[in-house]
Amino acid sequence: MNFTETKALNQKQLLEIISLWNQEYPKKLELPTPMDFEHYLQGLKDRRHIILTDESNTINGWLVHFIRDGEKWFAMLIDAKLQGRGLGSKFLDLAKNRNTVLNGWVIDHDGELKEDGTFYKSPIGFYLKNGFDILPGISLEKQQIKGIKIRAKKDWKTDG
Repeated sequence: MNFTETKALNQKQLLEIISLWNQEYPKKLELPTPMDFEHYLQGLKDRRHIILTDESNTINGWLVHFIRDGEKWFAMLIDAKLQGRGLGSKFLDLAKNRNTVLNGWVIDHDGELKEDGTFYKSPIGFYLKNGFDILPGISLEKQQIKGIKIRAKKDWKTDG
């Protein structure tokens, strides 16, 4: 597995990330066309992508960190077949090393249907284990799915 950073995605990468998005996120958040994904990306300023590829150069994970509404945010996807191997933590470490604060939206409940008919499992425990805090009282509802805001800050006390 290889992690690569880039400011822009080529067409092959874009299509593979859309496929991964639609495979891993709940069906209600589906992005049916490349134009839908490009529209999503256009709302993100100062984008930096980190992609995870296998030996055949197929994308198995993607993290983007960006600025929205004056704050540093991120979004992340990993193929379910690779979850639980430390790759998500490695993604977050790479992003944390480049940012002092990272904000994200997380679905905090299980049970939303995915495209393949299986249920989406909330990653909230994973993010808490990786140093994120839940920001109480801040939520977002999109396509009838509620998300909560999480944030990780660099711990200046341990930096020497």
